[in-house]
Amino acid sequence: MAEENTDSKCFTKNKKNSNHSGSGIMGAAYFMAFIGAAVYYIAPTTTAGAGFIGFLKALVWPGFLIFDLLKYLNM
Repeated sequence: MAEENTDSKCFTKNKKNSNHSGSGIMGAAYFMAFIGAAVYYIAPTTTAGAGFIGFLKALVWPGFLIFDLLKYLNM
């Protein structure tokens, strides 16, 4: 019978390729901001079409934020 290789190096994951540290908190912050923007844009609507437009606005709110910031700074 052939001897099985039970070296622990074969079973460990390469840590260099799986470094995702720091991405979770930014994703959570963006998600919470998205929920807030969705409530802000969808709450005053009275029709489904306006609610859908509000949802689309909630998806691109960072663009609105940067646009208004640059407009405020006169750039």
